[in-house]
Amino acid sequence: MSKLRRQLSANIPSVVEAKHLLDIKAKTGNLYESIAVIARRANQINISLKEELHNKLEEFASHTDSLEEIHENKEQIEISRAYEKMPNPAILATQEFMDDKVYYRNNDNDLFR
Repeated sequence: MSKLRRQLSANIPSVVEAKHLLDIKAKTGNLYESIAVIARRANQINISLKEELHNKLEEFASHTDSLEEIHENKEQIEISRAYEKMPNPAILATQEFMDDKVYYRNNDNDLFR
């Protein structure tokens, strides 16, 4: 398992848990700003996971289009299932945000975090 996947899925449930909106709002002072930060981080996580998955599956790619050579590869299926079981990027991003592991800044107020 890659370093990114271990880091992201460590002790994070793969199901959605309700969060108090006031707790989310307290991080930036504005609920919508907090949600925007979470959304941007979720997009970053999603892109990196997608690239990692495609790189791993590229090893199994066959460059011939013959129907006779197409077969199921058990390792490929296991890799795909492992990624499917991972928590959603939005869940990971929310957890990182609540644990103060996300760097963000507000250019309007010159606040750095």
